[in-house]
Amino acid sequence: MKVLMINGSPHREGNTFLALSEIAKTLEEEGIESEIVWIGTKAVQGCIACYKCMELGRCVFQDDLYNKLLEKGEECDALVVGSPVYYAGPNGSLCALMDRLMYSGGKNFAYKPAASVAVCRRGGASAAFDRINKYFTILNMPVVSSQYWNMAYGREPGDVLKDGEGMQTMRTLGRNMAWMLKKIHAGGNPDYPAKETPVRTNFIR
Repeated sequence: MKVLMINGSPHREGNTFLALSEIAKTLEEEGIESEIVWIGTKAVQGCIACYKCMELGRCVFQDDLYNKLLEKGEECDALVVGSPVYYAGPNGSLCALMDRLMYSGGKNFAYKPAASVAVCRRGGASAAFDRINKYFTILNMPVVSSQYWNMAYGREPGDVLKDGEGMQTMRTLGRNMAWMLKKIHAGGNPDYPAKETPVRTNFIR
């Protein structure tokens, strides 16, 4: 079993990376493999609502980051998405990527356990945490909880390591993720629930 982690910070090995690494270390202790993929610092194309993905089965834009995560999403068994907090929300580049990835490639992630992680200097973490979780709950993905909301505090690189409760929250999240994965896969391939044909109700007539 493998957990894909997305580091949504422009800083490759900053506090978001350290928080995700604490989860990764705990998963390894539980016998679960993980991989952290950094989104980088290049501009990320956002969704333009062209709906070409309905025809292609993937986003019309052919950027390497999207392609990599789409492929890894198909191969992984669970997902963790981490981000620093900007104005009480996740990094805009991360949101641009997630909008496209989950809308056009949601079939690669549906029903897989997922968790969000928010890292901030002082405030806005719970709003950013909630925003990322929205991607999961629309795709039937079980949201993995911890002993508190999945957030850690720090400004300068390495500061989150001083947040004892935050690091414990990450470790608890790692153990809960491992527990859920083992339960889901206990009988081999997971037997996902049957899905109804989607019903769309529009309120503008």
